[in-house]
Amino acid sequence: MSENYLYYGDNLDILRRYIKDETIDLVYLDPPFNSNANYNVLFAEKNGSQAAAQIKAFEDTWKWDSNAAQAYHEVVESGGKVSQVMQAFRTFLGENDMLAYLSMMAPRLVELHRVMKRTASIYLHCDPTASHYLKLLLDAIFLPVNFRNEITWKRTSAHNDPKKYGSNVDIILYCSKSDKPTWNQLYIPHSQEYITRFRNTDPDGRKWQDDNLTAIGLSGGGYEYDYKGSKSLWRCPIETMKKLDELGKLHFTKNGGIRLKRYLEDTKGVPLQCLWDDIPPINSQAQERLGYPTQKPEALLERIVAASSNEGEFVLDPFCGCGTTIAAAQNLKRNWIGIDITYLATNLIKHRLFNSFGKEVTYKVIGEPVSLSDAKELAKQDKFEFQNWALGFVGARISHVKKGADKGIDGRLYFHDDPKGPTKQIIFSVKGGDTVHVKELHPSRRESLAFEAGMKGGLFDRI
Repeated sequence: MSENYLYYGDNLDILRRYIKDETIDLVYLDPPFNSNANYNVLFAEKNGSQAAAQIKAFEDTWKWDSNAAQAYHEVVESGGKVSQVMQAFRTFLGENDMLAYLSMMAPRLVELHRVMKRTASIYLHCDPTASHYLKLLLDAIFLPVNFRNEITWKRTSAHNDPKKYGSNVDIILYCSKSDKPTWNQLYIPHSQEYITRFRNTDPDGRKWQDDNLTAIGLSGGGYEYDYKGSKSLWRCPIETMKKLDELGKLHFTKNGGIRLKRYLEDTKGVPLQCLWDDIPPINSQAQERLGYPTQKPEALLERIVAASSNEGEFVLDPFCGCGTTIAAAQNLKRNWIGIDITYLATNLIKHRLFNSFGKEVTYKVIGEPVSLSDAKELAKQDKFEFQNWALGFVGARISHVKKGADKGIDGRLYFHDDPKGPTKQIIFSVKGGDTVHVKELHPSRRESLAFEAGMKGGLFDRI
């Protein structure tokens, strides 16, 4: 693989059809889940006869229905550790929406394990409602020995949750495929309290604090010798002591002792720990904010990408949403693969990439209609997704992210034809059928805008 890819479709199907074995260096996924649902709903028994669930953007729920039951049976019948843990889940949980969620996740995690290189890592972003179940799934697929961290991200400031402690964190489960994952140690700045310990200053302005050089009391012994009149059991051999002296890193005390100078500028910082409370959520004024409810800060994804991949390697996000993982990978010079089941997401990603990187980023889009018959089939399957695709085809932004009344305006295209003038816009109304009348358009634009099934004579003509 030598290019970036953006796939539209079910990630399970995409993984099986397009992604080869051991080609991915890093996986990040933030699968949709209804963290605000009442526990009585999530764990309620279901009879499995409901209509198939339509799983779309912003509907972060998975329903126990006939499709979920079929997915469960396929996983169980495949055998192995994953089958065992799923059977245990069913015994403990019963047939409910939580089991549906786990039945959906199991085959996808199996496929992700298949496409990962031996040196690859996976980061599964979730909330505490399901993290413990997902951890067991990961153990069954990646083995417990390859589980590395449960990262806690403080995703919001303190708030009040009735009758419990404030829920202000997310969980990120970090696993590797083997015992030799790609790892680039990251550091965070020292605290101001730590910095104030560097009270001494050299003539050149460098700040330092002194540290012990003797090995007295340490297990393993040391090196006993006299250096410039100071005899002791030292931590380093005399050759190293001389080198430190040449570099000006020895501090000779008034009582004849020798201490090591540790310079502030030589410290890389504090090795990154598994509690991440230094990356704030996206606020309402943030420049990167796209209005996508589950959008994560780019700083969060850049940290993950930087730690567990190198330039030129492949990063995969099978639930890529508004494309934060893709943006982080592109910014850090990684190749990337994004998959999402909605055109709302793929359109957002296209706009985001263009606004952030312009023509510098190149990628292939796979799964979108490329012919009239493809477009007709999409319109037949899901008119809402057809609408989103049609708007993206002409570069328009979607006006509403949910199905429902939109007052006739489906999308908007903003432009400037005068550098000093105001922002202007074209509004779009996507219609279908053999005949489209002007009365179907938004009242405020009937006199100036009339589209008959999109672009007459083109791909949208009378779809």
